Amino acid sequence: MARNRTAADRTGETGRTPKGAAGAIQSVDRAVSVLEILARHGEAGVTDIAEELDVHKSTAFRLLGVLENRGLVAQTQDRGKYFLGAGVLRLAGAAAVRLDISQEGAPVCRELADELGETVNIAVLDDDAAVNVMQARGSASVTAQNWLGRRTPLHATSSGKVLLAHLPAALREGLLARSLPRFTEHTVTGPGMLRSELEAVHERGFAIASQELEIGLNAVAAPARSHDGKVIGAISVSGPAYRLEPDRLPELARRTVAAAEELSRRMGYGR
Repeated sequence: MARNRTAADRTGETGRTPKGAAGAIQSVDRAVSVLEILARHGEAGVTDIAEELDVHKSTAFRLLGVLENRGLVAQTQDRGKYFLGAGVLRLAGAAAVRLDISQEGAPVCRELADELGETVNIAVLDDDAAVNVMQARGSASVTAQNWLGRRTPLHATSSGKVLLAHLPAALREGLLARSLPRFTEHTVTGPGMLRSELEAVHERGFAIASQELEIGLNAVAAPARSHDGKVIGAISVSGPAYRLEPDRLPELARRTVAAAEELSRRMGYGR
């Protein structure tokens, strides 16, 4: 007697995506198409959107409802037409910041890396982590490790500490209240000690991470600001602990702060 076949069985035999997964993918594709339609036309009604998508009006209405709940579309009260919502601006703004800071930061990173001979990165906040969006390696770099695109913990890196120190208090406390992983014996995980360190970051204008993410790796970082003074990223210098020794860190910090100030000027701060 033939047994009842599951979706996994059928997928394994045919290589096709299960019906439920296919439906979810189709819904995502249609939702993106709705945003593209509104981007082209400025505004559109349910009937117009349904016709362009070649779906029933009820399907278009459900898609618009989900997007409206997320703030990605909004509806005119008088005519019932839909247009792109403020949520799209938020997403676009986040993407633009990453693009702008990586473009404007490229020459700053390159100059600092050439001057110090170490690896220089620019990181931005990505939810509960710092993600590196630009990197330049100096002549003294002895490793081919690539930090570009890598998410790193806020509490155990110099860039992360800069970003964490300049978060609104409520967000910062929410992150500090979590269970923070220990990567090395030098990783600071206690909320009280971290608060004190973050206060010091504010006061002196830079952060230091000494073998807190990896044994043998030290780094310093300073904040980069947008035109309105908001900290939107951090520029860091990292290298082996035997070369970035404690007596060298103050000078590295001074140069990193100067580079961060130059990047901030390129981003419109102080103009």
